[in-house]
Amino acid sequence: MTHDESRALYDRALSVLAGGVNSSVRASMPYPFFVENGDGAYVIDADGNRYLDYVMGYGPLLYGHDLPEPVEAAVQSHASSGPMYGAPTEVEVDLAEFVARHVPSVEMLRFVNSGTEATVSAVRLARAYTGRDKIVVMQGGYHGAQESTLVEGDRESTQPSSPGIPDSFAEHTITVPFNDADTAADVFENHGHDIAAVLTEPILGNMGVVMPVDGYHETLRELCDEYGSLLIFDEVITGFRVGGLGCAQSELGVTPDLTTLGKIVGGGFPVGAIGGRAEIVEQFTPGGDVFQSGTFSGHPVTMAAGLETLRYAAENDVYDHVDALGEQLRAGITDVLAERAPEYTVVGTGSIFKTIFTRDGRDGADHCEAGCRQREDCPNYNACPKTGADVAAAETNRWERVFWQEMKDHGIFLTANQYESQFVSYAHTKKDIQRTIDAYQDAL
Repeated sequence: MTHDESRALYDRALSVLAGGVNSSVRASMPYPFFVENGDGAYVIDADGNRYLDYVMGYGPLLYGHDLPEPVEAAVQSHASSGPMYGAPTEVEVDLAEFVARHVPSVEMLRFVNSGTEATVSAVRLARAYTGRDKIVVMQGGYHGAQESTLVEGDRESTQPSSPGIPDSFAEHTITVPFNDADTAADVFENHGHDIAAVLTEPILGNMGVVMPVDGYHETLRELCDEYGSLLIFDEVITGFRVGGLGCAQSELGVTPDLTTLGKIVGGGFPVGAIGGRAEIVEQFTPGGDVFQSGTFSGHPVTMAAGLETLRYAAENDVYDHVDALGEQLRAGITDVLAERAPEYTVVGTGSIFKTIFTRDGRDGADHCEAGCRQREDCPNYNACPKTGADVAAAETNRWERVFWQEMKDHGIFLTANQYESQFVSYAHTKKDIQRTIDAYQDAL
């Protein structure tokens, strides 16, 4: 397997692109391979190397790289009619109606252009609606490149996690460990009447895939209700990936006040959305006073791709297929770990998966069979990740410098670090899954 063309492209990119990439997660060691095109569940790089793809654009590609015919036809039809108009189109109404019918929390939406833009707008909306400034976020949670959530520290002292963000942004953000209901309760006891919202992913998806323990989100819901704060679920990753058309909130049985969406809801094109109770969302301008606007928001090609993506999923048992493959893959990797590396932990649900290189994991009778479920009777319960800090304490360098490279040499494309989620698509087959399990066996 040669990489001469990718190396040459990266050399050129370093001269004109910051760090040689346009998103930091695309950087891999010693340099990334440059993709020439996609083919079903595969990508082909500039040197002609073919990789079985589990990055799937970091989540949006529910169908892999070959769109179903109705999706492709809708994209081509709207693209050929004109790039965009600066005026509303029927297809954005159609997509909003579809989402509102299926996602429990959503009565009204505002479409934007990215997950980051969605969470920025949701925080602004929550602050305006409640008349409060503080927000609570999870340590290790990720809500895009926005100033209010790029913070680090603990509940008593937070600071920006990136240069260029004034300390005053972090002053209004309180961080708590995911799955720590007692700390969340303490924070509300001390600051509850100043808290506009709790912003959390239903499942941590940018910190190794951490599942919630039983009752955690129910506790957040109760605290928000008691103190008049809003509960916001960031479902940019989990939306239409976990829990089918109802998203993760339907599977968890907890309904937030606001939901942010992205990725799959745009069918693989740039998108974000803020949805929730109508009385809250209608506060956006022009109906209300909370400013929100965007030139490309509700782009007709994106709206058409998202609508037909979701319609096709509803009519073709797509989630049964991808979830079954995800279950097969996690179960197979679990079996490999029991033999090769019992200290590691398989995580994920539905069509999401990851292996965390935890240091103290244990195998044994009644072990979770296809990904951590936070069961107290599992022998690995005390060692499996429950917070972002647990994932950060795992063997990250081994993942990036050894394992990822080995899997790439086996023709398997995984996310370049230990933290990002990985995804099964409708284009994957049982044969692909077995090939992947065999590669894990060799690489570990």
